[in-house]
Amino acid sequence: MRVLEARLWQEAHAVLGEGPSWDSRTNRLSWIDILSSAVHVAGAEGDPITSYQLPGHVGAALPAAEGGWLVALADRLAHLDEAGTLSDIAPLEAHLRENRANDAKCDPEGRAWVGTMSYDESLVRGTLYRVGPGGQPAAVIEGVGIANGLGWSPDGRTMYFIDTVTHEIRAHDYDLGTGRVGKPRALVRVDPADGHPDGMCTDDDGCLWVALFAGGSVRRYTPDGELDTVVRVPATYTTSCCFGGTGRDRLLITTATRDLDESGKLREPLAGSVWAAEPGTTGPAATPWVRTTAG
Repeated sequence: MRVLEARLWQEAHAVLGEGPSWDSRTNRLSWIDILSSAVHVAGAEGDPITSYQLPGHVGAALPAAEGGWLVALADRLAHLDEAGTLSDIAPLEAHLRENRANDAKCDPEGRAWVGTMSYDESLVRGTLYRVGPGGQPAAVIEGVGIANGLGWSPDGRTMYFIDTVTHEIRAHDYDLGTGRVGKPRALVRVDPADGHPDGMCTDDDGCLWVALFAGGSVRRYTPDGELDTVVRVPATYTTSCCFGGTGRDRLLITTATRDLDESGKLREPLAGSVWAAEPGTTGPAATPWVRTTAG
């Protein structure tokens, strides 16, 4: 098993950094700070960060084919443009004040999937939504605790999904033409002592890279569920990852400070930053959200 070490890519001090997405059209990384209600964008290592302050907690920001980002706020989906203008698209659990959006990703056809969770993480009230034409969300997987990592196999025939409270990475047969999913099957179960499976991405070899919250690491699993690589991160609360860089050969990793006490923040002064590793493989850039994609 390989063990790699992550290094600092972009200093930040996010409360709950999450949702990194690399846009190959602009060669920029976008990521969010959920509890600070912010979307951050940077072009390269050490570049100045452009930040957009939103009116409420934001669970995801996905590059959009029309430019800007599809953002999942606590109670709605909206479009954020480069000027910082926010335009509402559709309600998202507006009647559930105790819930918020938590993670999202587009499938290889540009169809968005958005998950939710309760603010009280002990409640199983979340849902995974498929976003249809015009941006209307349709519930697909209900009874979710904490909707988290999403990813697809290179051929688009398998969707991977993490509900963190189950400590499982689950695989579903996937119809790329319609966005329909089959019944789940457990691919990996993570020992809670090692951390909690959080955000995820896939690489061009079909392997899964899974961030372990409270585990200070990202793990690579083969399509058969075998662990073959660990990336150690100098931040206990690793949250998500994606492939980026002009060659799509760099693993970019978000982290958080939310659960660190004062002594923890002294031990980890760069927690909440974005980290990078060179894993020796490549992965897909984010597929931009297409507003008219059926599903």
